[in-house]
Amino acid sequence: MQTTRLAASAPRTVPGDLAMWFFILAELAVFGLFFAIYGVVRARQPELFAAGQQQLSLLPAIINTLLLIAGSAAVAAAVRSFAAGRAAHGQRWLLAALGCGGGFLLLKSLEFAAKFGAGITLSSNDFWMFYLALTGFHYLHVVLGMVIIAAVYVRARQGAYDAANHVGVETAAAYWHMVDLVWLVLFALVYVAH
Repeated sequence: MQTTRLAASAPRTVPGDLAMWFFILAELAVFGLFFAIYGVVRARQPELFAAGQQQLSLLPAIINTLLLIAGSAAVAAAVRSFAAGRAAHGQRWLLAALGCGGGFLLLKSLEFAAKFGAGITLSSNDFWMFYLALTGFHYLHVVLGMVIIAAVYVRARQGAYDAANHVGVETAAAYWHMVDLVWLVLFALVYVAH
């Protein structure tokens, strides 16, 4: 009888840098706390929040959702490209992710400008305070995500990543996926849920 020996496999590791995962978990905890407080305040003032939601335009928010999902797909494709030793393709996918992030920031900036132009501020009422604080905080995370991806792109152009070493690309992708996930929850809570 022939016995088959299973080769010992290397332990699986979390993609990207472990420090980034701790940062991501901390950020998710902060957003989770904000979402919980939003839910409590909304439950106490359902009419106010419903009236505020009716003043939001759903189409730009849907486009922004699609842009962030496309950006996540692009960074995932970048990771796969670098892992396959196709650095030039990976660089193009990083640029695509930056383009998606830039599109998001442009649309969101226009939305903010329209609200500020209409006299809406953090002190207008509780709905607008949460809307501006949550979406503004997320906006800053998109900016940070783009800075991280841009830094990875610059390093990739210098030949820093290949099939054997692309941890930096995985780290940027992990952060971008967190930004995308937070937006999906934010979109559902602020724009869609009634």
